[in-house]
Amino acid sequence: MIAKPDRIFNRDFEWRHLTRFAERTGRTAQLGVVSGRRRQGKTFLVEALADATNGFYFSATEATETESLHLFSLALSEYVQAPTPFRFTAWDEAIRQLFAISAERRELMVIDEFPYLSGVTPALPSIIQRELDRAVATSAPVSLLLCGSAMSVMGRLLTGTAPLRGRASLELVVRPFEYPLAAEYWGIDDPLLAVRTHAIVGGTPAYLRFVGDDRPAGPDDFDDWVLRTVLDPGTPLFREARYLLDADGDVRSSGIYHSVLAAVATGNGTRGGIAAYIGRKATDIGHHLNVLEDSCLLRREADVFRPSRSVYRIAEPLITFYQVVMRPRWGLLESGRAAPVWQDSRGRFSDQVLGPHFEEMCRQYARLEPAFGELPGEVGAGVVADPVRRDQIEVDVVVFAPALPGEPQRILSLGEVKWGKTMTPRHSARLRRARELLDAKGYDVRDTVLACYSGSGFDDRLRVEPDVRTIDLTDLYTRSPAS
Repeated sequence: MIAKPDRIFNRDFEWRHLTRFAERTGRTAQLGVVSGRRRQGKTFLVEALADATNGFYFSATEATETESLHLFSLALSEYVQAPTPFRFTAWDEAIRQLFAISAERRELMVIDEFPYLSGVTPALPSIIQRELDRAVATSAPVSLLLCGSAMSVMGRLLTGTAPLRGRASLELVVRPFEYPLAAEYWGIDDPLLAVRTHAIVGGTPAYLRFVGDDRPAGPDDFDDWVLRTVLDPGTPLFREARYLLDADGDVRSSGIYHSVLAAVATGNGTRGGIAAYIGRKATDIGHHLNVLEDSCLLRREADVFRPSRSVYRIAEPLITFYQVVMRPRWGLLESGRAAPVWQDSRGRFSDQVLGPHFEEMCRQYARLEPAFGELPGEVGAGVVADPVRRDQIEVDVVVFAPALPGEPQRILSLGEVKWGKTMTPRHSARLRRARELLDAKGYDVRDTVLACYSGSGFDDRLRVEPDVRTIDLTDLYTRSPAS
């Protein structure tokens, strides 16, 4: 395997797949597609791969078709050290030359930010498909890697009737670091500080660079760190949440998209709730929800007990922080009055940012860890109706065993999450009632563990209940040997 540069933190999975692709260069015609939201280190990876293999790397920019073709011509000419620079008049000619060079030199060709090119030249995927098919037919050892950050565009490259469907031998998505790895990356070993920091910057690697490698020195430094980084107009992180939305090519008239995100961030996660919040009919926002999903800024999660019902959640923590804390006081923040804004927003930060974020971290914990006897099949949240008490029991973390045909669904765990409250036997009683109701509905709950997840601690009476597992912040950051 090609050695991973020391400057790349972790990303072993991604590097392994990229190097396998690169090592096949020169043997057969192949296409790879690498995508990922901005700031995840995708360009860092593919540029390092091209350097390590002496491959060609071209990063597209926002430009007209003519200028893009000119810039590509210059880059390819420099790569082969052509005595006379290439002067392509159309992308047909440019792609044919690119493929010829790749086949002759048996080297990797990388085109980064491909959506900038396909946006102004919609026929480009078809051109690549045609030349790739010719390479396969003639056994030309062409190796091309297409990369991009516009998730809605990259997601369509290989789907449906897209020209490149069925042609790729690599489809890799570079995702944010999972929360335990993010804490390691930021050098934070205090669980409480790690959760609070992750609720703002998530697992996006570039944000550490955006704040000049400024890390909270400890729990007592967190408030000051917020003021000198994300709430400081002089840092790139200050406006990043706004740029994340504007960066996607499918977003038009960003105002309504910001309103949709604000609705979800403030607890209006159903389609009807979002529509009511922004003053539109539910049928009028379907396109906007789809665009935000395709952009990987929103995700739709079905109720695990009622799949026909679903809620939307924001996929990027920084956007939630922006919508709850920053956007309502944007003018004051731009004028440098971060301290009073943060003081006024701390309650909302705890209730609308930290609370929901901690719930999602607990679901991630259940996915990452064989904490309930075996690896889970599905993890989610759901609502259990109690017709006798005329109540709705919200279960924050539901862990299913892998489904087996013809057998009842087996539930490994039912969990409740509280960020700012000490948990008591009242919380476990609700879970116990939910277990009884699910048993009556035909679920297999014989081995179901009741789990209470807390960011603030547990009542002594709850800790001694034999059928309840208490999971605190330290547990969330303590990885089992099996993981």
